[in-house]
Amino acid sequence: MKIRRAVKKDIGRIDELLYQVCMIHHNGRPDLFKAGTKKYNGRQLEDILNDDRTPVLAAVDDDDVMMGYAFCIFKEVKDDNILHDNRSLYIDDLCVDERQRGRGIGKALYQAAKELARESGCYNLTLNVWSCNPTALEFYRRCGFVPQKTVMEEILAEGNRR
Repeated sequence: MKIRRAVKKDIGRIDELLYQVCMIHHNGRPDLFKAGTKKYNGRQLEDILNDDRTPVLAAVDDDDVMMGYAFCIFKEVKDDNILHDNRSLYIDDLCVDERQRGRGIGKALYQAAKELARESGCYNLTLNVWSCNPTALEFYRRCGFVPQKTVMEEILAEGNRR
C-alpha cells in the first residue's frame, strides 16, 4: 500500500467511496441523509483536487487502485476575539472501501494526515464524526482523538423523516 495525493483519474473511485459513506450516514440518520447521493459532484471534486488548501490523500494498492481516501482542509484562525491564532488540518471525510476494512488502511491514512499536518505547521488535527457511526467513533478514539466540542440536537419536527 502507498499513500499519495489523489488526482483527477481517481474521481471515479472516489465517487464509489463517497456513495459508501453516504449510505453509512443514511442508514444511521435517514431523517438527515438522503439515500444514494454523494457529498460532492464531479466538478466539485476536480476543484478540491486542484486546490492545495484541500488535499485529498489516497491509499492505493500495488496496481494504483484507490482503497481509501482522506479529504483534508487546512483551516486557520487569525486575529479572533477569543481564540488564539491557530492553523489546523481538518479531516473532512475519511473512508476505506468496505471490502478493505480491517487491514490498516484507515490507520495509514490517519498517519499520513497527521504527518501532513505536522509538516505544514499545524497545531492540531480535527474532524467531526457522527454519533450514529460507532465504528468510526471507536477508530478515532483508538487513533488518539478526544472530544473538542459536542454538537447536540433536539428534534422538533412532528413526524420526523425517519
